[in-house]
Amino acid sequence: MSAARRFPVVADLTLVTTGAMTANVAGYLLQLLAGRWLGVTGYSEFASLLAVQLLCAVPAMALQNVVARELVRGAGVTALRALRWRCAVIVALVAVIAVPVVTFALHVGVAACAAALGAAPALVLVSGEQGVLQGSKRFRALAVVLGVAGVARVLPALVVLALGGGAAMALLAAAVGIAASAFFARRVAGSPRPRARVATTSTKDPNRPDPKPADALTGSDEPIRLTADQAGGAGTIPMGRTEDPTSPDADQARLTAESTRSVTASAAERARDSARAGGPVATPAASNELAGSIELAGSPTPDNALDPASSNARTAQSSPSSSRSGRSWAGVLPVLRAAQVQAALMALSSADLIVVRMVLDEVSASRYALGTIAAKIAFWLPQAVGVVLYPRMAQPAQSTGAIRSALAVLSGVGVVGVLGAALAAPLAPLFAGHDYAPIQNLLWLFAFQGAILAVLQGALLSAIAVDRTALAAVTWAGLGVEAVSMIAFARSVPTLIGTATAVAAVTTAVVATIVLRTADRADPLDSVVPVRS
Repeated sequence: MSAARRFPVVADLTLVTTGAMTANVAGYLLQLLAGRWLGVTGYSEFASLLAVQLLCAVPAMALQNVVARELVRGAGVTALRALRWRCAVIVALVAVIAVPVVTFALHVGVAACAAALGAAPALVLVSGEQGVLQGSKRFRALAVVLGVAGVARVLPALVVLALGGGAAMALLAAAVGIAASAFFARRVAGSPRPRARVATTSTKDPNRPDPKPADALTGSDEPIRLTADQAGGAGTIPMGRTEDPTSPDADQARLTAESTRSVTASAAERARDSARAGGPVATPAASNELAGSIELAGSPTPDNALDPASSNARTAQSSPSSSRSGRSWAGVLPVLRAAQVQAALMALSSADLIVVRMVLDEVSASRYALGTIAAKIAFWLPQAVGVVLYPRMAQPAQSTGAIRSALAVLSGVGVVGVLGAALAAPLAPLFAGHDYAPIQNLLWLFAFQGAILAVLQGALLSAIAVDRTALAAVTWAGLGVEAVSMIAFARSVPTLIGTATAVAAVTTAVVATIVLRTADRADPLDSVVPVRS
């Protein structure tokens, strides 16, 4: 990465890290104070339901990734927000069904369980707006939303706990705070400026000649020409005029250029894949069709922009009503594919907190739950790395470099986190109470597990960015091995965390190897076929 492009990335990382750490510190404060106020006999229920709530946030995180990815590729914000509401409805229905199941499985109160699961739809709404901000690279606003959402979730719960409330009331207060943050996120995201988008089909007037690609984007007669540097880097698209680089029009031009580069790179990648498979190679006519599919947001576009492979777009005129409904719900499928990847990761990172109540006594389970705070810190500390680099991962011309950068930075941050946990371990009893002193020498191991899972998260994010979600099967297999091993053999805190760390390490090594080898096999985009006038 050139020095000119490195500075904005570092600035974005700093902003998002600040917002994410504000939310994370608030979350850790909640767990520490809850552990002290609820005591070793009452904290395990609260911690287990927080773990369940994290699993319920899987659809929310998947939606954020899909919204950001599709926005980078040119989808419209209105369609993406409609998708957000559909996902929230689905999550609400699943949460209602899950309440009695979770209550029975974890031996927790019905009210506490309902409060924990009731926050899931609001989390979906918040994440949908975060995806809009992430995909449009508005990282300053995203940092604000991350921080405010974290504080809004924690502060009401802390007030309830300080007043002597139990786990149920604290979780309910947290759910109310998350709902309030959803309204705030929507207000911050607002209505982004119209930007170039990629349509899968277009409605053309047969009596009107096809516009030149430059006409469709700028209204200018000058053709758009992409050089190799512009296709893969931070170059601009000549438009026959000079803009102030800080003006809104110049920002719009940059967004248009990014969308065009992404479309052209994707087309080139599909052409290479077709050539390898012995299939037909794209012709100039196909290039012209691609150029004609770029249009300005706000003009007529298909509702199924999130599912380009859908055949419903070709039959919309024959059955408008049924096709529109089918296409609307078909847009949920990319979210479901991404959700199973996020679900595998979150399940692997939280399974130990659920199993611990099955194999350990109440006191040991509470000590283990508090130890996992170190794992969560190491896991979420480098969250900004994936958030900032994800839009680049979703662009074929920049994907390989972004993946390598993400894994390298995550590994470095993980090493620092483990060393920090080892040095800070003697301070743990001062914050959480001396009842937790027996686990202080294991905090570095908890942090090591979290750091490994952070690298796994980066690798799986790259899979979502390029829509190769089958890789999650490796993580699901690791989850099965971990659960069986813990239930069958783990009967102490050291054995549990040792098992969790070993499984996480093997799973991450396998997934990261596959991701890097896939990236190595990808042909570099040395050049991009120019869009002809």
